[in-house]
Amino acid sequence: MTAEATVQRQLEAYNAHDLEKFIAEYADDVQVFRPPKVEPVMAGKKALAAHYAANRFNLPNLHAALDKRIVCGNKVVDHERITGVHAYETQALAVYEVIDDQIKTVWFYAPE
Repeated sequence: MTAEATVQRQLEAYNAHDLEKFIAEYADDVQVFRPPKVEPVMAGKKALAAHYAANRFNLPNLHAALDKRIVCGNKVVDHERITGVHAYETQALAVYEVIDDQIKTVWFYAPE
């Protein structure tokens, strides 16, 4: 497996609103950061699953379109256009660190 393949699978599961497949790509102790905050906004697969079940996968028009991807070793950087969360399209930058074929850390840059 490659880091890019892991990230691609989670993106496809996100767009399919498939929580089980989405969460399967993350490490049990995943940490999600929203810089400039230095503390994680989510820690652990259970917290991640609860957040996406309650705040994303319940939105029928949720979709992330990949504009650009950069891969550097075990880091994958995705520039996405996200629709279905707000009444307008949002751009986001997600940096994924993949260890042992699972996403271990995410740094998510997007407007609040």
